[in-house]
Amino acid sequence: MRFPALGPYGWNDRWEALLAEHPGCRPARVVRHDGVGLLLATPDGVVASLFSRRLDPAPTVGDWLATKGDDPAAVLPRTSLLRRRSSGSDTEQVLAANIDVVLLVCGADRPLKPGRIHRGTAVAHDAGARPVVVLTKAAVAGDAESMAMQVEEWSPGLEVLVTSALEGVGLDAVRALVRDHTVTMLGESGAGKSSLVNALIGEGTAATAAVREGDAKGRHTTTTRELHVVPTGGVLIDSPGIRSVGVWTDPDAVDATFADVDGLALECRFTNCGHDTEPGCAVVAAVTAGTLDPERLGTWRVLQREAEASTSRPPQREQRRRDE
Repeated sequence: MRFPALGPYGWNDRWEALLAEHPGCRPARVVRHDGVGLLLATPDGVVASLFSRRLDPAPTVGDWLATKGDDPAAVLPRTSLLRRRSSGSDTEQVLAANIDVVLLVCGADRPLKPGRIHRGTAVAHDAGARPVVVLTKAAVAGDAESMAMQVEEWSPGLEVLVTSALEGVGLDAVRALVRDHTVTMLGESGAGKSSLVNALIGEGTAATAAVREGDAKGRHTTTTRELHVVPTGGVLIDSPGIRSVGVWTDPDAVDATFADVDGLALECRFTNCGHDTEPGCAVVAAVTAGTLDPERLGTWRVLQREAEASTSRPPQREQRRRDE
């Protein structure tokens, strides 16, 4: 494999083969996106580059590029694209590309929000990435392990890690998850993402700030998405805190998030059952029997409506290409 200097950034034979379709070009990975400029990891080191041509799709953090000199010439076909509904508008916001694992970071010093976890899980599934909940600040929580069990009850089968960056609790499990993968984080401000980045990569990598007393809210200490190489292996993309996780996905990603509901739906009498008043509905029967939480069913309905609304809109442009 050529370009071994890019190995820590995730360069492999797949990208090598795709680059061969662009004769005379060299590879680069987008480390940061600053308006009209990019910070690129190249075989010669990290360099700044300005857009001199329009690329389709537009590059985002995590993308691999074919470059001529330091000038981006093409975006190599992506393995995944993490996206959400833009806050305050009915449009798609691209978060990162070529993601393997999405860490849904939740501070154990504040009440957990099942809806937020469900939405983050759906966003990860839409990208074809593996969602994992990371409970931070276990040292200051009353009983983080009980909180982890609560998450598992809300989302059966979803992996949950309990961590404390201050005391080093659970960090080895996170390092093992990151190794040989590209990982990003979703979480609200003050959830502990920056402290987790510093614990994995080194102090001072990401700025941190104290949270407010009373509601455990924090300021947006990270202002842009940035890709970091983890010393123990893998790549971690830090990101600003987001107040809401809007779903911009297809219904299949929601079904994957609610696999229990989807499984029950297969037992309904009618294949087009709306799981409301139809006779022979296995989903409603499970709610009546107490084996399915009605709030979980309600969240499934809300996310399905959002997903169906997003897929019914005319496509703006092709944003994703995945391996079959």
